[in-house]
Amino acid sequence: MELYIRPATLDDVHALLALDAYATAHASRRVFIHDAVVRQQCLVAEAGGQCAGYLLLTNDFFHHDFVALVVVAPMHQRQGVALALLAGAEKLCKTPKLFASTNLSNTASQAMLAKAGFIPSGRIENLDEGDPEQVYVKFVR
Repeated sequence: MELYIRPATLDDVHALLALDAYATAHASRRVFIHDAVVRQQCLVAEAGGQCAGYLLLTNDFFHHDFVALVVVAPMHQRQGVALALLAGAEKLCKTPKLFASTNLSNTASQAMLAKAGFIPSGRIENLDEGDPEQVYVKFVR
């Protein structure tokens, strides 16, 4: 599968929302995605002319770039889409450190971050009851 990583445009928003089950049920996520696209903080992974996944890269994590969200369409999972998106985020990163996070229970995401070269950097308690947020960092400069 050949992937093309590119900045998202407003024309992509519908496709991004369609592959994100959480966005379907939560208006706040839809707004978050739309606003990230407007701010040019969203990358799209395109495969065969279709949206295979997306990544939101913000710059508001203690003055560092932060991977706020990575979503891959179910039919494209475990095919390198998330890794390609993370590589794209690394190329765009404007700070010496790129941060990301995932719930402690999300072992698939933890493995993917490790494969992409991220290392554990700390834990945040009390965001999701009983499921701490594990923070990761990758030194890019």
